[in-house]
Amino acid sequence: MKNNKKNMNTDQIISTSRRTLLKGAAASLGIAAASGLSLNLLTPDSAKAMPPVLPEKWDEEIDVIVIGSGFAGLAAAIEAKQAGASVVVLEKMPVSGGNSIINGGVFAVAGSPKQEAKGIKDSPDLLLKDMLKAGLDMNHIDLVRMVAEKSKDAFEWTESLGVKYQEQITHLGGHSVPRSCSTWNGSGSAIVNKQLEKVKTLGIEVKKKTYATQIMQEPDGRVIGLKIKEGYKFPDETSGQVKYLKARKGVVLATGGFSQDIYLRSIQDPKLTSNVDSTNQPGATGEILLEALRVGATPVQISWIQLGPWTSPDEKGMGIGYVFNAMAGFVYGVMVDPATGKRFINELADRKIRADAIIKTGHPAVTLADSQGVKQVPILDKILAKGVAKKFDTLDELAAAYNIPEKTLKETVSNWNTYLKQGKDAEFDRYMQTDSKPIAVPPFYACRAWPKVHHTMGGIQINTKAQVIGLDRKPIPGLYAAGEIAGGIHGAVRLGSCAVVDCIVFGRIAGQQIAV
Repeated sequence: MKNNKKNMNTDQIISTSRRTLLKGAAASLGIAAASGLSLNLLTPDSAKAMPPVLPEKWDEEIDVIVIGSGFAGLAAAIEAKQAGASVVVLEKMPVSGGNSIINGGVFAVAGSPKQEAKGIKDSPDLLLKDMLKAGLDMNHIDLVRMVAEKSKDAFEWTESLGVKYQEQITHLGGHSVPRSCSTWNGSGSAIVNKQLEKVKTLGIEVKKKTYATQIMQEPDGRVIGLKIKEGYKFPDETSGQVKYLKARKGVVLATGGFSQDIYLRSIQDPKLTSNVDSTNQPGATGEILLEALRVGATPVQISWIQLGPWTSPDEKGMGIGYVFNAMAGFVYGVMVDPATGKRFINELADRKIRADAIIKTGHPAVTLADSQGVKQVPILDKILAKGVAKKFDTLDELAAAYNIPEKTLKETVSNWNTYLKQGKDAEFDRYMQTDSKPIAVPPFYACRAWPKVHHTMGGIQINTKAQVIGLDRKPIPGLYAAGEIAGGIHGAVRLGSCAVVDCIVFGRIAGQQIAV
């Protein structure tokens, strides 16, 4: 991924976010929900305090408008079109795909044929249990159950579009068993590109550089369209031509989270200042989340923000080093504190546990694996060429390169190899892959790890039909949401590879329901 700072600097992000916040605050008390302040002031009456100002004439009318061109938005568009509705997709950035196209392309599937072929016992109930455990039981049970039960169907739907997956099944942190299937290229682009092909085949227009600035409602609260800016040049809010689009059936919000909105995220968690990098594409700035709150959507768990524990401080944004950490260091190797040379956490614990543990040390951790442990890393050569991971002939050389106590590091590796032989991690009770081998065959590889803002678990409330729920506890007519903008599915912590299935499941549901 390109350096996000080349596209948008910190001052621009903060300035844009502040303007957005001020607009929302002036419009209604909904902004209080976004900032985590005075939620008791939000009432159904306050949500209706601003009478809608509808245009005298609509520039265009269509059945369904989808905002966002990632996994969820494209899934919604495809389903709505196939159900007989006319559809348009709006994307504020100059390229389609949002975070989805730079996503790691790992899909959690419970009870897949790939698991059955390898003798792995899994079920939707076990996936549900794992998601609830990671989410600290803050998950909205009806929503997370929907994701778990429809994971296999959603996976097969992507395959029907032509998406190809690797044969290997990955065991990601927090999951009880290996169940995560990686796309052939280790990227979400493998899914998004096939979705875009289907969108094109169906004749659905994707309007890029189109910024939705206001949700338009009838006096009774029904959503009937959008105020937009065509020709928008992110992040310049003065750019673009104002137009009004009417949605005869409604609007689907699939705009993702707000990990790049430094002002908004630091209101939720003061630690997440501009000094903390993000894995997200620069357009993940949360304007539509705030607009949804303005029109009365119910906020859910907005303060829960996830940091990815596998990212490298030696590159900007998501980068590619995470592939080494996630598929080698955490799975077939070990992670150590370079100051001590010792392991300090279960490398397959959930993301929050690992991220918190790394941050607690006060400096980046180091993951390592040998020549056998890196065989599942599909882009190892690229990671090495970029200098994010490094190769060493001996553990002594590796220790010297990262200023790790040599003797302690060797003891750590020896202890892990003993645990493998015994079939039990005596220190952290980590799950052991059935094909794991001792860390013993050179060359050895290592990569640094330091958390970055990755996912905003909170958002707006939806029901199992993907309808947005208002402050009066009823669905807001004509308004649907799917993907990261919807809160409550993942609770306190999202398990790796569950974002893709969440987006596909609820994106499809939104498209099917809105077209009725």
